[in-house]
Amino acid sequence: MSAGGPPDGGSAPELDHVQVAAPPGCEAAARRFYGELLGLPEIDKPAALAGRGGVWFALGAGQLHVGVVPADAFTPARKAHPGLRMSGLGALRLLAARLAEAGAPVLWDGALDGVERFFTEDPWGNRLELLASAGGA
Repeated sequence: MSAGGPPDGGSAPELDHVQVAAPPGCEAAARRFYGELLGLPEIDKPAALAGRGGVWFALGAGQLHVGVVPADAFTPARKAHPGLRMSGLGALRLLAARLAEAGAPVLWDGALDGVERFFTEDPWGNRLELLASAGGA
């Protein structure tokens, strides 16, 4: 890996938000999956964007946006995905159980040393990774 930081000494960008796409009418399912199951707090969209549909959620120092695309143009992201870090293994395992109980796929993957993780899908088939450091409680 490189040393990091721009060569001119300026600051590097930070992640502000990630957006997942969903078809029209997605709001109730987004609130259930991202809000109730994942536990992300919903935040208000700016008034200028509210008419476009979708739902925004707080995610640590950033945000997760569920954005609406026309139904005939919607394709779920099956490879590209956000990776969401849990506070510890206990929280990760509880979330996996909650998702499985709700009917979401939970596919554990042991490919990374020092990390426990699983992949799931939101209600429209977008891939999500949930992970925690293997040394955490």
